[in-house]
Amino acid sequence: MIISRTPFRIPIGGGGTDLPFYYTKKGGSLISATVDKYMYIIVQKRILYDDFFIRYKKTEMTKTLDEIQHPLVREALRLLNIKEPIEITSVADLPAGSGLGSSSSFLVGVLHALHAYKGEKVSKKTLADEATQIQMEILRTEAGLQDQYAAAFGGIMTMNINKNGKVIVSPLDIADHHLRALEKNLVFLYTGLTRSADEVLASQRKEAETDEEKINGLTQIKEIGEEIKKALEAGNLRRFGEWMNIHWQTKQKLSKKMTNSKIDEWYNIALQNGAIGGKIMGAGGGGFFMFYVDKDKEKFIQEMSKAGLIPLDFHFEFDGSTIVFNNERG
Repeated sequence: MIISRTPFRIPIGGGGTDLPFYYTKKGGSLISATVDKYMYIIVQKRILYDDFFIRYKKTEMTKTLDEIQHPLVREALRLLNIKEPIEITSVADLPAGSGLGSSSSFLVGVLHALHAYKGEKVSKKTLADEATQIQMEILRTEAGLQDQYAAAFGGIMTMNINKNGKVIVSPLDIADHHLRALEKNLVFLYTGLTRSADEVLASQRKEAETDEEKINGLTQIKEIGEEIKKALEAGNLRRFGEWMNIHWQTKQKLSKKMTNSKIDEWYNIALQNGAIGGKIMGAGGGGFFMFYVDKDKEKFIQEMSKAGLIPLDFHFEFDGSTIVFNNERG
């Protein structure tokens, strides 16, 4: 049995500039972080049976690889040339569609566990590259480049993407005491709304392809991301919160599916109760809010809970995807 553990990610700045329609024109720049909420993938041999057994929100039992319905599992097995019967189970700390990159965390975790199953040790870059190949080249989903690299590498990082799609990952240069203060003052709140990132991103891409203003909007997002980076590295956390608010106001203009009346209502309640700034994680339309609150945090959480949101405790994590159990022999 092999168990991989892969973190979920939170986008901090520059989100959307990792999408091909943008970075091939302008290059991308992002800040991302991972938190201690995980996707676990369990892989083991099928000893008494000669089928593929795949368990996620559905259960699949198929005789051939081609019959597997879950596209990420099917293509990961195909990429790593695994043809023998195998059992793959996923267990997640958080629901899919929550805006925390669950699909990429799932795929990176599956790839990591399958490599370990084959007795192979792989680099974090290899995991990210393989996940990107499956999502963007083989399956041609609407994914960008942020999620795979964040899930594989872990930590708080900057990503620079050139026009050819090459990604350079570097740790954010933030002092430990500023990092602890940032963690203390960030609040995660679950909306209870889930959505398909592909749907939101497809809308964003289509609007951008016919509207130069949308491309310019993403350039603004990239510039705001650079300001967020400067604020964090300087330890000016209140300024970081202010830039988050500017970021959210700008991001809403990129797609009609980014927000809705309920999300807008919650956001306004948050500002009225002391949030400096915030955002919906990921592609938008639901999932988790992240707010920066540097005063009366407990009162803020109480008021947002009354409004129907669910608080989530978290810590940053710095391991990325890891193998936490391996008892395979030979």
